[in-house]
Parts: sequence; structure tokens; C-alpha cells
Amino acid sequence: QVQLVESGGGLVQPGGSLRVSCAASGSIVSINAMGWYRQAPGKERELVALITRGGVVTSADSVKGRFTISMDNAKNTVYLQMNSLKPEDTAVYYCYLRNPRGTKWGQGTQVTVSS
Repeated sequence: QVQLVESGGGLVQPGGSLRVSCAASGSIVSINAMGWYRQAPGKERELVALITRGGVVTSADSVKGRFTISMDNAKNTVYLQMNSLKPEDTAVYYCYLRNPRGTKWGQGTQVTVSS
């Protein structure tokens, strides 16, 4: 069993910054990719950013230039640095892991952008 431990969510003012982290532990086997999805009320869950173990990044157009994803392979941890946050970024952010056995989701962490 793989465990994903998320941290760093919270309340931020528009234009502010936040960094969320997700550390994988347990029966990881190996990591093919880790990333972040988000879901706002009444909307479908959408990809925010994904990074492969080799460092290939995929991200949503809405966050390009503002969000940066990175992976620390030694720590089995993925980070999402969120800058210039907007109210429309408000959502539950879910950590995602893909390994040879399948996929794993984190419990979700709330990010609220409001003044």
C-alpha cells in the first residue's frame, strides 16, 4: 500500500503564493509520475500539473507561468509552487501518483484564494 501525505494547503490572498507538498511512502515499488489535480465545487476534477520521474512536465494552460511542479526523487516527494494565485484557483487539490501497479490519490487539501 502506498501512502500519500499532503501538506501546505490553506487560505491565501489573491496575488499571494503557496507551496503544497506530497510525500509518498509505503510499498511504492517505483514512481513513474506524480502530480496534482484539483476540483472546485460543481466542476470536474482537472489536471493542474504532472511530472514524470525523468522530469517531463505537463500542466494546464490556466496555471502556466504561475505554478511550478518539481520532484525530489530521493524523498519521493512532489511539490507545487503556486504564485500569483487567483480566486479561480480555489479548489481541493489532490496529489496523484502513478507507478507500475497503478495509481494512487491523496486525501486532498483545500486551497482557498480570497481576500
